[in-house]
Amino acid sequence: MSPPGGAPRPTSPKVAEFNRIRRRLEQAFAALIVVTVVGVVGFSIIGQGRYSVVDAAYMTVITLTTVGFGEIIDMSQNPAGRVFTIGLLLVGMGIVAYAVPLGAAFLIEGQLNHIFTRRRMDKQIDRMAGHHVVCGDIAATWYVAEELERSGRPFVLVVPTEAALSEALGKLGEVPHIVGDPMDDHTLLAAGIDRCGGVVVCMESDKDNVLVALTARRLASGARIVASTESQDTEIKLRTAGADAVVSPSRIGGLRMASELVRPHVVTFLDSMLRDPRSSLRVEEVMVPSGARAASRTLASLRIDDVDGALLLAIRDPQSGTYTFKPSPDTPLVPASTLVLMADARARSRIEERLNT
Repeated sequence: MSPPGGAPRPTSPKVAEFNRIRRRLEQAFAALIVVTVVGVVGFSIIGQGRYSVVDAAYMTVITLTTVGFGEIIDMSQNPAGRVFTIGLLLVGMGIVAYAVPLGAAFLIEGQLNHIFTRRRMDKQIDRMAGHHVVCGDIAATWYVAEELERSGRPFVLVVPTEAALSEALGKLGEVPHIVGDPMDDHTLLAAGIDRCGGVVVCMESDKDNVLVALTARRLASGARIVASTESQDTEIKLRTAGADAVVSPSRIGGLRMASELVRPHVVTFLDSMLRDPRSSLRVEEVMVPSGARAASRTLASLRIDDVDGALLLAIRDPQSGTYTFKPSPDTPLVPASTLVLMADARARSRIEERLNT
């Protein structure tokens, strides 16, 4: 299935190589059919009508395959027939010599397995909606993808080169991905950006970050876009291009170092939630959907205390943007308000289900 609008999917070098080998094999097969037909016709003429089409086909096959079975059509007194047979044999061997290495490369180099894997992944991406599209080619990109995977949120990784993909898969393992220019509409549409809920832009160049953010905003007007930069000037450009949030890895790193200095135990506690591979416990947020039944109820009706692994911390008011910490059970659930809680992926999913039932 192609991306919407008939746009072709970006072709990775491995897929392009597969298509090249397949075309050559098709050409070799077509040439073999032509030579076989020529052989049947030729032997029929040489036999001067004394032999059937089946006999002529038999002669053609044993000549092309060099199996050495006995001749049906006598060539001992027919020099022209011998010349024809020699020519047919040489052409047939040439075609086989051309096709066999291609077939070996097709199978031994894993091209066939790769294309089947790619097609399964394309179908998986086509079924996604509300997922996240992560674009980038630096280490921070892999950390974003790792966190999304650990917290149970579906995503598609978009990388510009096979080298970047190799680095990413070495860090993450096999994940849904697209290899192509993130600034190209076809690449982002292949990743399902028109159906996504969020986009991360984390390219090595600030110029690329601006262009990817601009393209993403045009294709996904309702998605939340988070971009990275090291320049304050670029931050303004990114927000103008459509980014909802801009993160400076250097600034975050500096704040982290200061926190390690003055509040090390708090940092250790937060790290245990963000980095512990044995647990998916996170500070999460769940939005109250507009029009949901939960919007006419109070906080008590969600029975969050009954959900294992969940602890409500605050509620954000959608109008004022203020937070109410440790809200009372009779707090009304306002549409578009946000619940801030500590929860693992399963607990977050249960609360989301309760909001929608």
